[in-house]
Amino acid sequence: MVKKIIAVNAGPRKGWNTDTLIDEAIRGAESAGAEVQKFNLFRLEKYTGCVSCFGCKKEKYKGKCIRKDGLTEVLDAIREADGLIIGSPNYLSEMTASFRALYERLVFQNLTYNAETPCCNENPIPTLLIMTSNAPDTMYVELLEKYQNIFNGFVGPTEVFVSGETLQLKDYSKTDWPWFFNAEERYERHEKIFPKEREAAFEKGKELVL
Repeated sequence: MVKKIIAVNAGPRKGWNTDTLIDEAIRGAESAGAEVQKFNLFRLEKYTGCVSCFGCKKEKYKGKCIRKDGLTEVLDAIREADGLIIGSPNYLSEMTASFRALYERLVFQNLTYNAETPCCNENPIPTLLIMTSNAPDTMYVELLEKYQNIFNGFVGPTEVFVSGETLQLKDYSKTDWPWFFNAEERYERHEKIFPKEREAAFEKGKELVL
């Protein structure tokens, strides 16, 4: 049976760091025979994070967010998937607001408040969580451990992949940022290191299927 992988881009910039690494992971999954459906959160119809309606706590809706908006199709697809690729840039030491909206509704629908069985997810799936950042990739260890632990418990076994010190602009000379970033180092890293990260993302997407 062909495995179905859902890929979610929680970043706004098409063709840039986060989107590129997600696409490489998609190519890896497809190379292993998977069928992949990709969602770009910044291009969906209007949606919100969890609104604490507690509908998912009713027995008839157990494990399913009942709110109908732009995230409904994404949540439904993940619920039926065999694997998940999800990526976000780091904004102000956190994932994007779009990522957080999906994260809240993805996790809370599976939370039971039962100490013996805290999660009601009947379809745990392997997950690849990608984060990109202009800061060093070692800067957000605690943040990523938190997300990894929650994903492990409520979505499925999760691997984290980080790309730090990313290139944010094609031409830094048009800004007054060079005092903060060494533009030449960013260009060099993007040319020499980022291609290796793309290859690594491809392999991780492949491993998600095998």
